[in-house]
Order: sequence, then structure tokens, then C-alpha cells
Amino acid sequence: MDLSAYGGFLAGWKRMAALAGAAGLCAALLAQGASAGGAPAVVRFGGDRLATRIVIDLAQSATGKLISGGEGARELVLDFPKLDVAASEGRGQGLVGAYNITKTAGGTRLKLALNETAVVDRRFLLAPAEGVKNYRYVIDLKAHGGVKSPAPRTPSLVPAPAPPPVSTAVKPAGQLVAVAPAPRSVNLRKVIVIDAGHGGHDPGALGANAREKDITLAAAKALKKRLEATGRYRAVMTRDGDAYIPLENRVQIARRAGADLFISLHADAGGNKSTRGASVYTLSDEGSAKVARSVNTNSDWFIDVDVPGGAKAVREILFDLTQRATRNRSAAFAELLIDKVGDEAPLLTRAHRDARYVVLFAPDVPAVLLEMGFITNSADERLLTDPDKRAKVVDAIAGAIDEYFEPQLQLAAR
Repeated sequence: MDLSAYGGFLAGWKRMAALAGAAGLCAALLAQGASAGGAPAVVRFGGDRLATRIVIDLAQSATGKLISGGEGARELVLDFPKLDVAASEGRGQGLVGAYNITKTAGGTRLKLALNETAVVDRRFLLAPAEGVKNYRYVIDLKAHGGVKSPAPRTPSLVPAPAPPPVSTAVKPAGQLVAVAPAPRSVNLRKVIVIDAGHGGHDPGALGANAREKDITLAAAKALKKRLEATGRYRAVMTRDGDAYIPLENRVQIARRAGADLFISLHADAGGNKSTRGASVYTLSDEGSAKVARSVNTNSDWFIDVDVPGGAKAVREILFDLTQRATRNRSAAFAELLIDKVGDEAPLLTRAHRDARYVVLFAPDVPAVLLEMGFITNSADERLLTDPDKRAKVVDAIAGAIDEYFEPQLQLAAR
């Protein structure tokens, strides 16, 4: 790598961040006029009257439900069940004239008074990440009749640049090494890697009448068929039979395939048989730190980027930029997945979770792990083993994938 060129790259990225900050990003503390009870939150705005982003910094995870505000609405109302935030109000920016947060029975309600008719483009939750201790609930608005903005490769107020592309090959020992990127023809199809959890000698969780490994394989096959029928995706399965695939190999499969998205399907289990509901996991801070430590000590098993001249600092910066962008994209897809699956199956109260699961470790592939329900709960087990009911969950997963990639596919097809 030409280090002087990389210095120019960093300088350009800093200039872009400075320009974004000067463009009018603002923050308003919601503690103004706060009522007793509830933690204060921060609302930030960015954009203009064509497209506006609202970012709400929260001390806890939250799932928002759009109560009112369809096409051409002048007011948007979202409810956040079980969210405890202090009531307040204040001015907005761009499409938002003002906001108002009030307490409701069992939650919080957000009202956005709009300067002109607008619609919700996207909504998603970002979990805490390195250097960011709070959750961030993001709402993207677009002017009614305006051009839909592209799906965020890095859903943040200041987008981070993507590092130079690096393709990979497999060493005999199973490690990945950097190789020169080969020219390839334009392919509009997105690559989705579907991971059916467990398999072979690992049955996973056990229900009264079913094994997790069988449920996940059936759902994975159905999802692959559903996605490929659209002609928009190439679906790759980590296993298509009753075989055990080591967790590290599942990550390698995704990276070798050049995956645009990795989704691992599972069925949960618990000691309390009354517990039921789906949940989605993204990589935790601890998992990110473990991956970073592996890279820094050259002991990792999935990536071995050889920077010319042994420039460790450059290597670390490139890795950090890539991992941050990937975690943001994973969180954005997780929120879409929760909204879609929640229409077809019950959700856990805290549906978006994080963990240091190995299958989520790839630093350059957005990844989620979906627990489709509790196999130890009789109602969830019936839902997951009934082909028709399971098909509705699979359709919901596919719907979330469609919504996540739709803007990108539309732009690429122009």
C-alpha cells in the first residue's frame, strides 16, 4: 500500500467529516422541560427539506412502532413500548418543525410536527459500539414525492469511507490471506449467505417433538428458494444437509462468497417453558474487541491482511473503519428484521440483543443471528415445525432482506 496515498485518504475523510458537521447537524437535550421520572435522551437532526435524519440517543434498547403518518402526512407518531424517557419538546430541523415526547401507559410516544408532507424512509436501532456507549434510534424522512435515499452502507450522521477492496483465498491451514482483487463483471444480484444453525452430531436445542438442527435447515432451504425466486439474489447455504460445520468455517464461507449479508437461523431454548418469542443478535462490544485483538496479534483464523512494509498502524485503522461500518449495517438490518418478523411471530421484550457469537465475527460482512422462537415453548415449537406457519416467518425474513437492499438495487439498475 502507498502510505502517502493513504495519508491523503485520511485527510479527505477528515475534511468530509468537518463539512458534514458544518452542514447544520444539531443536538437538543430532551431534558428541557422534563417531567419527573425517566432518563433524559438526546435528539439530533441532520439534512434538509428533501431528506432529514433524526437520531435519538437512548440509555436502553427500544423498538418503535409507527402509529400514524402515512404517505403525505404532516405529523408522524411513534410509540416505544417499555421505553422510559423524560417528557420534553423542542425545535426540529429540515422536514421536522418540532418534536414532542410524552409518557404513555407502559412506554413513550414521539410526535414529529412536519414542515411539509413527508414519509418515513427507514427506521433502525444501532446498538452501543466502540466509543459509543448509548443506543441510537434512527429515523430517516424523505419529502413526499422525493427520491428515496439509498440504504445506508454506514447508517451514521457522518458516513465512514469504505477501505480498498481486498479479496481472500484459503490457506491449507484454513486461514485467509489477502490476494489481489480480480476483475469481475457487474452483477446486480446480492449474495446472501444463509446459515442453518447446528447440524450433524450437534442437534442444538431440543423441543418436545423437534430438534433445532432440523428446524433451522428447513427454514434455510425455504429462505433460499424464496430469495432466488425473485432473481435478485444468489443464496449460499453453509450447509444443505445434516452435516456439522465448524463455526469458523461458516464465517470463511461467507467471506469467500463475497457475501453482502450473513444470516444465521436458530431456535432458542430456556428453562421456563412459558418463555417464547423471536430475537435478533448482532455483534457485541466484547466480540468486536476479541476480533480486533486477534488481528493485532496475527492470531486470528479468518483474516490475515498483509500490509506492505508491515505498517501495523495502517492495518489497524483500515480494520477499525471496516468493522465499524459493518456493525452499523448489521444493526440497521437487525431492526428491519425485528419489524418484519414481529408481524408474524411474537417477539421477546428486548428483541435486539448483542453477543460475541463466532458466526458474527466477520469484520466486512453485515451479520445477524435470528432466534426464530423458543423450541422449548409448545406454541413456538408448533409455529416452527408447521410448514405453513414457518413459511410466514421465512417470508418476513425475505421481506426484511428486500427492504434492506431495495434502494441499492434500484440505483444499480438505473
